[in-house]
Amino acid sequence: MSNKNLTVAAQQAPGSDQKKPHAVVIGSGIGGLAAAIRLAARGYRVTILEKLDAPGGRAYVHKRDGFSFDAGPTIITAPFLLEELWALCGRRFEDDVDLRLMDPFYRIRFDDGRVFDYSGDAEKVKAQIAQYSPADVEGYDRFMAMSEKVFKVGFEDLAHVPFSSWTDMLKIAPQMALLQSYRTVYGMVSKYIKDPYIRQVLSFHPLLIGGNPFTVTSIYVLISFLERKWGVHSAMGGTGAVVNGLVSLVEGQGTEIRYKSEVERILVNNGKATGVRLASGEEIPAHVVISDVDPATTYGKMMAEQPRKRWTDKKIERSAFSTGLFVWYFGTKRQYPDVKHHTILLGPRYKGLIQDIFKNKKLAEDFSLYLYRPTATDPSLAPEGCDTFYVLAPVPHLESGTDWEAQAEPYRARIARYLSETVLPGLEDQIATSLVTTPLDFKHRLNSHLGAGFSFEPTLIQSAWFRPHNESEEVDGLYLVGAGTHPGAGVPGVISSARVLDTVVPDASTFN
Repeated sequence: MSNKNLTVAAQQAPGSDQKKPHAVVIGSGIGGLAAAIRLAARGYRVTILEKLDAPGGRAYVHKRDGFSFDAGPTIITAPFLLEELWALCGRRFEDDVDLRLMDPFYRIRFDDGRVFDYSGDAEKVKAQIAQYSPADVEGYDRFMAMSEKVFKVGFEDLAHVPFSSWTDMLKIAPQMALLQSYRTVYGMVSKYIKDPYIRQVLSFHPLLIGGNPFTVTSIYVLISFLERKWGVHSAMGGTGAVVNGLVSLVEGQGTEIRYKSEVERILVNNGKATGVRLASGEEIPAHVVISDVDPATTYGKMMAEQPRKRWTDKKIERSAFSTGLFVWYFGTKRQYPDVKHHTILLGPRYKGLIQDIFKNKKLAEDFSLYLYRPTATDPSLAPEGCDTFYVLAPVPHLESGTDWEAQAEPYRARIARYLSETVLPGLEDQIATSLVTTPLDFKHRLNSHLGAGFSFEPTLIQSAWFRPHNESEEVDGLYLVGAGTHPGAGVPGVISSARVLDTVVPDASTFN
């Protein structure tokens, strides 16, 4: 169905037309909300079932003592994907959400105190590279040229392709070879850049989606060009404003969102998904089921009793999963105007720390951090004269055996001391409110396997066809969206996973 026809369908009066085929969406993360919008636009009656008391999933919003905290994603890098969802509903994104371009995108602070302001302005970036390593200026241009080539294939051509068959992978193999997808992100950066500082600047991006720069396929260097092309944006009101906007769209389509409604089982009859059973015991029939839950949980728990050909318990156990996340949300009694909206604080070790997280699976004494200060742009997210922050540390997932109930507070205190000694002087005496989440929260609140922050690690052999498919390989009528399926994690990835549904979910008319 064309976008024009989708828009017409979306503008038809919503209602409780029980004759429409029913689609159940499990989870109200950004991927699930995007999927619901697309299905309703194609004529389905949609019900969203959310375990938590509010929407968003990983993009949930915590409110404490007058402070608002985005729980997870904090940046928007491909606004057109959101604009498209609004257009499907006959509305304009900019009327509902105020995006602000970040400048710089990130301030990167090295352990020795040196800083690098990373932005989409090539001349500014090259001027800074010249201060570190003049010989790498020309290499940066060549790296960005490669990033653009990878972007055109990996994002523009393939992000919305379902990869339902191994032949889909075979078709793109020559292109992937030409783009050197067999290299890692760090390996690709190192081909063009010699300075160790600049290598870190250009290779840290996979950590923002749970990937290891030293093992993740170099397809992810496309992020560098994606950011330059569309910029790095933040929403006034935080990412929660984007979630609220998406909720407004689905409700305007007549979609029902049921909170505190945890799905326990996906019901299957004769090889076809026929609905879901809630933890309460209630069963809800459906013509199609869309899971915005970690695929390892979708298959390993919600379909635990169902024979599975590919995503067996053993296959899930053998798979590699992304980092866990330790996130400390805190509000301060004073403001820190020198701190940018986004700051990356790199620790004394780069490769060594990443090896500890991904390979050795141990909680190290040192850390690298992402510090988010949304009040740099939107003071309304904190009481007057205060700041809202979160600081995120990539950590091993729960396979490490870390006792987070015992380790969370000492780890938080170490981070607080470090911040107090570097970019937030006097922090320990300025805390107004505080909340900590660990991989245990991801496991129990968000149904994330091993408490991983981003589901399957995006290595070459866990990408595209090798990831759990958007159209389930196990049963008919089941579809997957979100970080653990194709094309992967991050806001553009999960919205693109919902775009794939237009290709694989049958039109509503086929059920009449």
